[in-house]
Amino acid sequence: MPRTVLDQRRYSETFEMEFRKVPFHVSVGYFMNCKPAEVFVNSVKSGTDLEGVARDAAVLLSIALQHDAPIDILKGAITRTPQGEPQTIIGAIIDKLASSSPLALPIVGHPKPPD
Repeated sequence: MPRTVLDQRRYSETFEMEFRKVPFHVSVGYFMNCKPAEVFVNSVKSGTDLEGVARDAAVLLSIALQHDAPIDILKGAITRTPQGEPQTIIGAIIDKLASSSPLALPIVGHPKPPD
């Protein structure tokens, strides 16, 4: 499937989440239909290997989302612990995206996200 081009102005949300006692800042941009389209991840420990891997994984996740990869398929493909928990920060982000709707208010001209 070809890549879906994102609108210049798009709805997004930014939130903090902790993974393995490391805090991360996560931003998610959405398509007009409120499906996730792009992900950005930064650690408070800038410049670390962990942050570099998380940022690269977010780029790959964004490319997958822009090529219409279903979030449930991505959720099933990530590495998990024997208890079923995601083993990486990007897996935790995928789980969050799969289980929630957008949290922030839409920008002007965008549809209201589902409740």
